[in-house]
Amino acid sequence: MKLPFKIELTGKTAVVTGAGGVLCSVFAEALAACGAKVALLGRSQAPLVAVAERITEQGGTAKWYKCNVLDRAGLEESRKKINAELGTCDILINGAGGNDSRATTDKEYYEPGDANADIKSFFDLDDKGIEDVFNLNFLGTLLPTQVFATDMADKESAVIINISSMNAFAPLTKIPAYSGAKAAISNFTQWLAVHFSKTGIRVNAIAPGFFVTKQNRNMLFDEKGEPTARAGKILAATPMSRFGEAEELLGTLLWLVSEEASGFVTGIVVPVDGGFSAYSGV
Repeated sequence: MKLPFKIELTGKTAVVTGAGGVLCSVFAEALAACGAKVALLGRSQAPLVAVAERITEQGGTAKWYKCNVLDRAGLEESRKKINAELGTCDILINGAGGNDSRATTDKEYYEPGDANADIKSFFDLDDKGIEDVFNLNFLGTLLPTQVFATDMADKESAVIINISSMNAFAPLTKIPAYSGAKAAISNFTQWLAVHFSKTGIRVNAIAPGFFVTKQNRNMLFDEKGEPTARAGKILAATPMSRFGEAEELLGTLLWLVSEEASGFVTGIVVPVDGGFSAYSGV
């Protein structure tokens, strides 16, 4: 892996949730390349094993732990194993998250008659689907923080990085639950930063713009690999006129993790979005 720059993380232990995903697997590799021992947490074993193997092959240290971020007992058990095998947590990346089709409308705009049509409008959104989205994104950040920050609170320096989204700045159409949940992540990041400000823990967030992942690939590209109409809208609203590459998040990640580079930075949400959040559309 080619890093934009290297920071010194030798002797540090990093815990990454959602580590089997496209973005967080790259985060994990970057932290390992800087010398951190990385604990990979996720619900699916196969992607975690693959990431751990890549890191090991590159000379890094990583172990995987199958764990649901909504299961406090499972998180506590993983913490015990991590402490024994890698050491206590210094860096926590809260990367687990996602949307649910049950909490997504079929159309961008409600029009008269839609309530009686064969489409999923706002009035048809499933309350359990909405609850699951909020739980995965918000509780799935809060619970790991409660569990792993117990290792961090008495350290001279420790870092929590949450993953917000462009939806937190301005909600996208069709996905009200995901947008609301990511707005909650940004707010929670600020709250945590203040709450932990008398300790050695700094708390910040990264808000990625549009990156192609397993979760959104079918939304962005059709079966022929051509951009969908929704992808066209996204690119038209992104001044740089392209999707981001996962590695383009690493400069921000490493800057926020480095005590030397950002030791007085806490409570911010950094957009990495090709200009999306700055563009008014005209």
